[in-house]
Amino acid sequence: MTTTTTHAPARFDQLDYLESEAIHIIREVVGELERPVILFSGGKDSVVLLHLAAKAFWPGRVPFPVLHVDTGHNFEEVLAFRDRTVERLGVRLEVASVQDYIDDGRLEERPDGTRNPLQTQPLLDAIAEHRFDAVFGGARRDEEKARAKERVVSLRDAFGAWDPRNQRPELWSIYNPRHRPGEHVRVFPLSNWTELDVWRYIEREGIELPPLYYAHERDVFARDGMWLAVTPYSLPRPGEEVVRRRVRYRTVGDASCTGAVLSDAATTAEVIVEVASTTLTERGATRADDRLSEAAMEDRKKEGYF
Repeated sequence: MTTTTTHAPARFDQLDYLESEAIHIIREVVGELERPVILFSGGKDSVVLLHLAAKAFWPGRVPFPVLHVDTGHNFEEVLAFRDRTVERLGVRLEVASVQDYIDDGRLEERPDGTRNPLQTQPLLDAIAEHRFDAVFGGARRDEEKARAKERVVSLRDAFGAWDPRNQRPELWSIYNPRHRPGEHVRVFPLSNWTELDVWRYIEREGIELPPLYYAHERDVFARDGMWLAVTPYSLPRPGEEVVRRRVRYRTVGDASCTGAVLSDAATTAEVIVEVASTTLTERGATRADDRLSEAAMEDRKKEGYF
């Protein structure tokens, strides 16, 4: 008697779906447009985005550059990780420096010391200089309400501005990146991911991140409900006590406005447990620049910000 062995079909889970969708978006836009670029800061979302782009074009290299808008106040660990990553993948890195704009007078330091809002002009100038027509970013809809309004492919006008009323339909996963001369599109392949999805994918894929994302000892001081690190760009004011705490970062950016959270999560698995139980988004919990006003992010996006 001959027996037939039946095998269960391969399981296609949520992470597989999100990965497939993101790779599809990347390939579709690159197939339509001529000069794409990935915004790459060394933060977890941009690391995952670059990992997906590498998968999309494997076994070849990522066929376009990455762009970092450097505030000059970034964490040194993140910059070192950024440089190691682009070297490992053989990707060309373009850097737009906020410090250069301050040095030559095109921008002025803000009274509050944060440089995140100053990134907009260097970003728009870099897009114009290199004639980038598709700018991939790692933004997700769960991060902040203004980002929840934005489509996967978001049209930006000739001034780089975003109009939330000028949104194209994206029915049946059909994306329209076409635009007039002088305009460009921002593309967000991680739009439908959550912070927890990102961390589960990082664990599954074994993706390396800057060490700041995991619990470590650091000198910090409390301000506005956040723990800010002691750096040359973020110093305590009179009355703010410096203490040694075990912390980690949920997002990394300008050191002057990015806070840490108290944490003992030293592994990816432990971070996943921690993220699954939180009730605040990472930006809402740790980014002072998003607290400047109720519509701080939306106002910056309308001016051309990420």
